[in-house]
Amino acid sequence: MHACAPVDENRCAADRAGETHIPVERVTSPHTLRRTTTLRPCGEYGDGMSDAALDVVEFLLTTSVYSDDRTLDENDLPPSVRRVFWAGSVDSDDDGEAGRKHAGISRPLSATNATAREATGVDQPWDAVSELMFTERDEFSGTITLAQEDMAEQWFAERVDDERLRENPTLTKHFTTHEEYGDEFDVTHEEAREENRPIQADRVWIDGLLEEYFDEDEDEEMLDLVDVRAPEEVDMSLDDLVLTEDQKNELNKIAKAIEHRDYLSRIGLREIGKLLFVGPPGTGKTSTAQALAQDMDLPFVEVKLSMITSQYLGETAKNVDKTFEVAKRLSPCILFIDEFDFVAKTRSSDEHAALKRAVNTLLKSIDNISLIEDDVLLIGATNHPDQLDDAAWRRFDEIINFPKPDHGMRADILSLITRTMDISEFDPYLIAEATEGLTGSDLRMVLREAVLEALTEDRTTLTQEDLLDAVEEFEERDTLKNMDMMDGDHDALVAGGDLGKASDGGEPSGSSSSGHDHDHDHDHDHSH
Repeated sequence: MHACAPVDENRCAADRAGETHIPVERVTSPHTLRRTTTLRPCGEYGDGMSDAALDVVEFLLTTSVYSDDRTLDENDLPPSVRRVFWAGSVDSDDDGEAGRKHAGISRPLSATNATAREATGVDQPWDAVSELMFTERDEFSGTITLAQEDMAEQWFAERVDDERLRENPTLTKHFTTHEEYGDEFDVTHEEAREENRPIQADRVWIDGLLEEYFDEDEDEEMLDLVDVRAPEEVDMSLDDLVLTEDQKNELNKIAKAIEHRDYLSRIGLREIGKLLFVGPPGTGKTSTAQALAQDMDLPFVEVKLSMITSQYLGETAKNVDKTFEVAKRLSPCILFIDEFDFVAKTRSSDEHAALKRAVNTLLKSIDNISLIEDDVLLIGATNHPDQLDDAAWRRFDEIINFPKPDHGMRADILSLITRTMDISEFDPYLIAEATEGLTGSDLRMVLREAVLEALTEDRTTLTQEDLLDAVEEFEERDTLKNMDMMDGDHDALVAGGDLGKASDGGEPSGSSSSGHDHDHDHDHDHSH
């Protein structure tokens, strides 16, 4: 449910007339991914009623229809409504026996000012609909009801189109099977359910499940070692990334595999869905995995191997087991294992025996998890593929390379991340020429520096010169970061020292190759 109705691309062209669009080649999301609805600015309908009134009436109809129609389930409710009425699992005592009431949504759904406000974003729901003849409010309980539901249905049906109705499976079923309105809409209940985000992707569902299965103190400590995100908490999609053709093709293949899991299982092809992302820091490995989770409405479970092995040494193997258990409980989901080169480091060193047992447990767990059978897409990531041994490589059926972006990709990345900035005479190709060797993460840091520097001069409009100066600042900081203090680079840290003579044998920086080398390790892995 949205605070505003879906946009009509033809009617609202004037609303977007002032927008500036920079042509950027974006990755086309696999067609199995769900549609994102565009919203039109809140305004007034022809009869003078606001969008707020339509949102609240839709909420009232939804709660009423869902309460009465027992064939509907949680996946028929829009995510904004599910979030309001979802109740976590609680201890119960039935017939004298201790038990547990499972999480879920209980009927009937109560529509009040508070629940309507949370679901629709309308500050004063009752005020928005109080003048409608078919609404009434109980002053004592605060409950808002439809005194004449047939009148409410007619009012609503006159104001919504197929696109808006498709966003609400509960009302789609109600209106398309209604004897009076059934022929007015060209949408089916099945289509609406398919496009509605599944309950398994909601934060409330994830929290309820984790609370139900991991409620002891030691289990809660384990959950501190993994980062579980709902798709709604990931703020990027694949459309926000600039990917290589190879990356697009591999992601499209895995999307097809997810779509046709039953077919793959039937023909016995089960060794699918274990990907390894390899490439330097800052090239978008983590961001791509997160964006895939957002676009495919899958919970994202991230674990860093160094954490689960260093926090509780004696419990390391147990922690590995529990990590995979979390993923299976939340399936379908993406399990993202960062720092996968830690496996090779541990196997080839004289580390503690508990660590080696944990690594063996990890490899066995990878063998025993499957996209086809367990609905878990496993993605490993490493900045150091050269450190992986054959045993690690064999666990993955697809290797996806994340190289540093070339000139064209850097220009696309710059266009993408500056699309909301005001830059005078912006030429992304010129900046791309000056940033050879930089990753997507580096480019974001360059833009951040340019913006902050302009703000010190009370400017919100940037210039090409601002960006070029920011590139130079980044280069100087990079030089500082990579200094070797044991080889005399400390002289360059003295006020007035020449950074250009650091780490280059005393030769001026201009005498070196024009290409930049940025193989430093960032602690993050942002989108590019």
